[in-house]
Amino acid sequence: TLDLTCRKAPCFVKFSEMEKMANIRAEINEVQPLPLSVTIVSTSQFYFIGKKCEILQDMNRHLEAVLKEKRALRKRLIKPRCQESLPIEATFHKYVVDLLTEAVTFIEKLESHLQTVRSIPQIPNIMKNMDTALTKTEVLVMELEELAEQILKWRELQKEVYSD
Repeated sequence: TLDLTCRKAPCFVKFSEMEKMANIRAEINEVQPLPLSVTIVSTSQFYFIGKKCEILQDMNRHLEAVLKEKRALRKRLIKPRCQESLPIEATFHKYVVDLLTEAVTFIEKLESHLQTVRSIPQIPNIMKNMDTALTKTEVLVMELEELAEQILKWRELQKEVYSD
């Protein structure tokens, strides 16, 4: 009981701390200094170990970020992309590849297809314009035929005049 009561006193606490510090100093003094070459080698090893430690810390940060989003990642992995997961037999893989190439081609031409669809309401107006253009062209053709006939008649008259 005397030992227990003595240690609680502040002077004995200081004494035990001083004793620990003295023991640590004694241990440090026992260790002999290393030669310079060993110190250089260990320093270079510490440099490379430090680099590896930085890389591991970067990987650790990345994995921690992944773990923070673990629930969201798991939901994304569980949820199928196309609402249903359809296994495809090996005999049909060729057809799937062909279908995918056609899908890519369709997507590339999607803008032109959309413009075509947008122009559908304007088709009646376009047809009217084409009809009027066709009738004008027919009128011009008839006038051109008449003009060609007049030129041929004038040519014949000129031949007769020069021949006389």
